[in-house]
Amino acid sequence: MRSLAEGVGIGWPTYQDWIVCAAAASIVALIWAVAHVLGRLFGHRLADFWTQRAGGRGEEIVSRLCALTRYSAAAFLLAMVLRVDSWRPLGALAIGLALAAASALLVRQLVRGLGMPRWMAALLAGLVGMSLFAHAVGGLEPVTTALDEIGFTAAGHRISLLGVIEFAVTVVALYAIVKLLNRLVGQSIARASNLDPTQRLLVQKLAGLAIVVTAFFVGIDILGIDLTALAVFSGAFGLAIGFGLQKTFGNLIAGIILLMDRSVKPGDVIVVGDSFGTISKIGVRAVSIITRDGKEHLIPNENLMTQEVENWSYSSRNVRIHIKVGVAYDCDLALAQKLMVQAATESQRVLEMPSPSVWLRAFGQSSVDHEILAWVGDPEAGIGSVQSDVLNRLWVLFREHRIALPYPQQDVHIKEWPGPPPPLGD
Repeated sequence: MRSLAEGVGIGWPTYQDWIVCAAAASIVALIWAVAHVLGRLFGHRLADFWTQRAGGRGEEIVSRLCALTRYSAAAFLLAMVLRVDSWRPLGALAIGLALAAASALLVRQLVRGLGMPRWMAALLAGLVGMSLFAHAVGGLEPVTTALDEIGFTAAGHRISLLGVIEFAVTVVALYAIVKLLNRLVGQSIARASNLDPTQRLLVQKLAGLAIVVTAFFVGIDILGIDLTALAVFSGAFGLAIGFGLQKTFGNLIAGIILLMDRSVKPGDVIVVGDSFGTISKIGVRAVSIITRDGKEHLIPNENLMTQEVENWSYSSRNVRIHIKVGVAYDCDLALAQKLMVQAATESQRVLEMPSPSVWLRAFGQSSVDHEILAWVGDPEAGIGSVQSDVLNRLWVLFREHRIALPYPQQDVHIKEWPGPPPPLGD
């Protein structure tokens, strides 16, 4: 083996190299053991902290944070050991390989924990692992030089494989950081007791927008992109915003205004045109309304600014419903009205205060028209079920007390009946 290595120009390790390699392997094993213990000790505490700050799902969060703690500790300790002394090549190879593995596993766990695809996690983990391994055994300069030589020039700008990799890694890393910060900030704002739901939603959206804008400029600075180079396209971009994205920006501004003036908020029951339901979300472009049929209507924010909107829970959640009832002319109206009030009072969703009442509306062609007025405190549950319950109870009460319901009828009065026609011969 030694002669074969010397034949191809590879120096065979000396006795001291093997001793250093064994020492490095022992240190690596010790560090992995310490990292495993640290992961078990601090993983559960970090999981409790994360659950309080950003929410989570029990055992999955615990196992993931234990792994993140373990790989973070291993990578940190291995990096410190690698810089403590000038290791011989074989020892640096062993420590660098362990450092690359720990860092790759750390990146994979972090990216998967943010809900990103497996291929993206594997790609980032591979890039980080190879970069750290190359740096440990001799530096990244040969690798970066080779990658930078592969490329082409377009419009006076050099586009290389190294630049493409840097761009992709920066975008993915910033996306992961933005997603993590959005979750942490969102959960922190959601627990702010001094803000109402509308204010919390507004602050969350403004904070998310600020995080995205900050990440954009940070990415521009990291990649070294000169924004003045884009000045040529500023006019066309402005026209695109003015025409193509007019509705998009209009809905964005309308959504922010709706959240600021608190005219509508999640949980409100509103009517917009033919859409009736509960607001589940106020998004950047549209408001999501869930109807009683389980359908979700997406209404553009601008429509809520320009159209008439009925908000059943703007200042109070109490809503009065109208139930029309007709009785026959020959029945006892006082008893019928008493039974109407009784049927409404016995309904579970009808409020005791304000109490139900009955109004006589009109004397119709075949019935005496009444209207039951009842209040409910949960308009998001709909009003059809209340009307059905009251009418069912009223049907039973009317039958028990012999209150007749009217049938459509029409009286025809004949003032004069003509006699038989004269005979034909007369």
